[in-house]
Amino acid sequence: MSKYLLSIDNGTQSVRALLFDLQGNLVAKTQVHLQPAYYSEQPGWAEHKAEGYWDAVCAACQRLWTVTDIAREEIAGVAVTTQRGTVVAVDSDGKPLRGAITWLDQRRTEQVPPISTLWKAAFKLAGVDGTIDYFRREAEVNWIKAHEPGLWDRTHKFLLLSGYLNYCLSGRYTDSIGSQVAYMPFDYKRHAWAGARDWKWQALAVRPDQLPELVQPGTVIGGISAAASAATGIPQGVPLVAAAADKACEVIGAGGLEPHIGCLSYGTTATINTTTSKYVEVTPFIPPYPAALPGAYSTEVQIFRGYWMVNWFKEQFGHLEQSAAVEQGMAPEALFDRLVNEVPPGSMGLMLQPYWSPGIRIPGPEAKGAMIGFGDVHTRAHMYRAILEGLAYALREGRERIEKRSGTKITELRVAGGGSQSDAAMQLTADIFGLPAARAHVYETSGLGAAIAIAAGLGLHKDFNAAISAMTRKGRVFLPDPAHRKTYDQLYHRVYLKMYKRLQPMYAEIADITGYPEKL
Repeated sequence: MSKYLLSIDNGTQSVRALLFDLQGNLVAKTQVHLQPAYYSEQPGWAEHKAEGYWDAVCAACQRLWTVTDIAREEIAGVAVTTQRGTVVAVDSDGKPLRGAITWLDQRRTEQVPPISTLWKAAFKLAGVDGTIDYFRREAEVNWIKAHEPGLWDRTHKFLLLSGYLNYCLSGRYTDSIGSQVAYMPFDYKRHAWAGARDWKWQALAVRPDQLPELVQPGTVIGGISAAASAATGIPQGVPLVAAAADKACEVIGAGGLEPHIGCLSYGTTATINTTTSKYVEVTPFIPPYPAALPGAYSTEVQIFRGYWMVNWFKEQFGHLEQSAAVEQGMAPEALFDRLVNEVPPGSMGLMLQPYWSPGIRIPGPEAKGAMIGFGDVHTRAHMYRAILEGLAYALREGRERIEKRSGTKITELRVAGGGSQSDAAMQLTADIFGLPAARAHVYETSGLGAAIAIAAGLGLHKDFNAAISAMTRKGRVFLPDPAHRKTYDQLYHRVYLKMYKRLQPMYAEIADITGYPEKL
């Protein structure tokens, strides 16, 4: 019986081909870096050649066969998990018409489809008219329709990156419900395209016939096509199974099956998620995302460009550690952990508010990042630790919002993403949350989540619950230090929670004077 599961994980920086067994062990891996991760034809734009993603998938798969003795015929199924919110417009032959607009893109348009007077009045009464306007202006479909009308007229399908790669692999325009996180006419409560009378069809230029079929995670989309087999080396006919977006897959890959388990993702966007069967809007009028578990919701709070700030620090101030790591033949993370551990908990009063990119409603469109409390004792080590602490404070605030809205206490943490590989980050997370923080047993949790969808969908494990139970487990567990926890509790309640409210008026003044960020 075929017993290996192939996950294709298309992230922001790279594409990985990952081979797992039925116990959740990573048995082979190849990685192709996307160089560059995106290009910008205009300030704030972020695009990537759509065919470049597929080329990287093909290269990663072809390399996989050179690093393992496992026969290709032993692969039971394939699943795709990708970055969220990256969109691809294709013609009637499935060929991309332009570069993919990635989730990092900041363009917006003033030329948006009109919505009815009745809907306008309802949104104004509910106090969400600004949110709806933001949605319409940010939507990639509206920008293309307004600024590239000839191209839009030739658009046969408007796909997320997951849907595009599924098409490349199977020849079918089918995507997972679990991947629908974007400015699209999706009903997040019903887990389906919006109904005919839904306001989103007025707010967005896209038509129903331009969208792919949606299926639940674990559904067999089709088989690997002959063309895809020739390009990737995956045997023709191997089942392609619907998985979910990378964050959703990370949650189940880290074992986050129950609502009392908070799953932290320390990736480019830092998030805290719980999985629940209840529809819960953690932020009013902002829906929960679909989970990788069929029919379930993910109560996510995100810090946009969260661990991007960590990489920013390393690029701007971490040259000594980077060069020393090369000279000593060791991972740079170990030296950065040493930098963190040079500084006491609380960073001697240096506090970070990690709003480097504004939110829609929380914290607010005018938000900016801030670091306060500088003194002559502070060094770049204090700055680095303050960044890690600020992200953990923000995610703790997210945890409390989830608990308040859902009515369920979060009693344990699972941590995934690149930042989870730092022992120092794991320890201060446990200290700030006051909870045990368990590292996932494998680093590639989003790929593992996709593999779980394969195993459940093909009946290799009884169902998703059984697959998660068999294929995930805790790695190292970090316990909170009582003394550190006391320090962090005081800083969190007496300083961090007050920072945004005190600084917000000045952010608005900065925006008014400089024009950044642009008023919505």
